[in-house]
Amino acid sequence: MKRIMLMVLNNILFAPYWFLQLVLYGRKNDRHTVEERFALLKKITVHANRGGRVTIQAEGLYHLPDEDGFILYPNHQGLFDVLAFVESCSHPFTVVMKKEVQNVPFLKQVFSVMRARAIDREDVRQAMKVILDMAEDVRRGINYVIFAEGTRSKNGNNLQDFKGGSFKAAIKAKCPIVPVAVIDSYKPFDVNSIEPVTVQVHYLKPLYYEDYKDLKSVEIAKTVKTMIQEKINEKIEESAKK
Repeated sequence: MKRIMLMVLNNILFAPYWFLQLVLYGRKNDRHTVEERFALLKKITVHANRGGRVTIQAEGLYHLPDEDGFILYPNHQGLFDVLAFVESCSHPFTVVMKKEVQNVPFLKQVFSVMRARAIDREDVRQAMKVILDMAEDVRRGINYVIFAEGTRSKNGNNLQDFKGGSFKAAIKAKCPIVPVAVIDSYKPFDVNSIEPVTVQVHYLKPLYYEDYKDLKSVEIAKTVKTMIQEKINEKIEESAKK
């Protein structure tokens, strides 16, 4: 909460205008392009992160496919994760959010601009429809971020199990799967401090359909988790040696 207040206070002159823009860009009949909406989110996010004393260190952007229509699968550390991706990712994307957060003030407006999809994990039929709709979106060139852990980890940089079901949209779309290792993203909002913090975002080598077409969804989940865990371990070990 302290960090959020710092972000707002350091951008107090622009915050009302940006909020109004989010509302306008988030309307269902808004005619701004995907690129224009993403550019607005990136501008606001960069200023918010700077105001909140958060630095985003991104590596591996060259791993992102040249053509849109891929899904990013990161580990999930906290509410800040999406802001780290908006600032660092060079391609517009949207997200799948749990229905519990779709009406949270400010997040609601951001998700509307992103054209995010809400999923009800307790409603199997609704969840399957979201997966099918996502697959169709991806085939049309829309990029997504999906948190395969299902919910944020409350144990720092340690991973939870990755759920196989979260990879069904990629399988149906036959699209590239891009693992993303996030480090220290829990610190900005989940730690009660306003000390400067650096969040690392590592975009890893993608898995293309030919790489995973013969694997079950649970096997894909295990593979992606292993790739992310190895990168996190590598970076933490490097930091410990400094």
